[in-house]
Formats: sequence, structure tokens, C-alpha cells
Amino acid sequence: MSKLSKSPERNTFQIEGYIKRAKKNGKEPDQAYINMWENFRKIDAEREVDPEWQKDNLEYDLRSTQWICDKVKASDTYAQNLYAAMCNMQFQQLEVIPILKNERWSCSWRYAGGIIADMREAGDYIDWYCSGIGGGLGNGDEAVSKGYVPEGMVTNEIHEDLKKLGWVPVEWREDE
Repeated sequence: MSKLSKSPERNTFQIEGYIKRAKKNGKEPDQAYINMWENFRKIDAEREVDPEWQKDNLEYDLRSTQWICDKVKASDTYAQNLYAAMCNMQFQQLEVIPILKNERWSCSWRYAGGIIADMREAGDYIDWYCSGIGGGLGNGDEAVSKGYVPEGMVTNEIHEDLKKLGWVPVEWREDE
């Protein structure tokens, strides 16, 4: 099995915010809520070693491929562009059976941000979530000057790198 990149801060954003809000309100944090997030981390760890989860899974391919993780770590722009590509997009393996069966992989914006955090081995989904919105709603002109792109956009570089991994983007049909 290939090494699977993982951020030690993954799934901590919610817990940290909850604890801060509880303390601000003079309350003790509910341990059951904290335990729930800890349980999610355990479930993720168990799932990630399951060969069935690893099969036909773009997340696994991204997080276990050293050269693409290195690119994500080396460049915020590349990391954001990969995050944006995963948002509002589906992906299909360049293999006969997945194409014939029309099997596709997709994820939410938050989950895409978490994948990037894992690939960088730092941070949580919130570091990337909505990073391409711009126009006063997100990073605006600063995002454009960094080379960030809107969610759902697949740059040529990202397209070519995903193709090297055996995946291509497939836009959602209007009836999906």
C-alpha cells in the first residue's frame, strides 16, 4: 500500500470553534460532541486502509501519489486550482469498465478542501473552502492575483495531471 498523505489538523476546525464558543459563553464543552468528531477520525482511518475504498477512488489516487502531493505542497496556487477542479465536477477513470458503466467520482466543496489539507499534510478543509469565489464574497482581487480560479474550473495543468493519474473531468448534466 502506498503512503496516504494525511493532515493532523483534519476535522479539528469544528471542534476548536465549538470549544471557543462554549468557553466564551461560560460553559463546559459537551464531551459527547467532541467524542463524535474523534469517532469520525477513527472511522476515516479504518476506511482509508480498506482496499475497496481505495479502488476507483480519485481521493485515494491523489493522496497516495507523491509527485502530485509534492506539487500541492509546493504551490498554494496549484493546491487551490486542484481544490477548485474538484468542486462542482465529476471525474471518471480512463478505463473501459468505468466508462461503460458510467461510474463517476465527486465530492463536496468542504470535502475537496479536506483532501487538499491532507495532501499538504497541514490544515483543515476551511483553509481552501470557497477560495475561488472572489467578487467580494471570498478572496476577491487577491485570489485572482494569486492565480486562484473559481470552483468548478479545471485548468489545463490540473487536467493534464489528473489524466496522468488516469482520471478526466466530466461536467454534470443539467438533469443531475
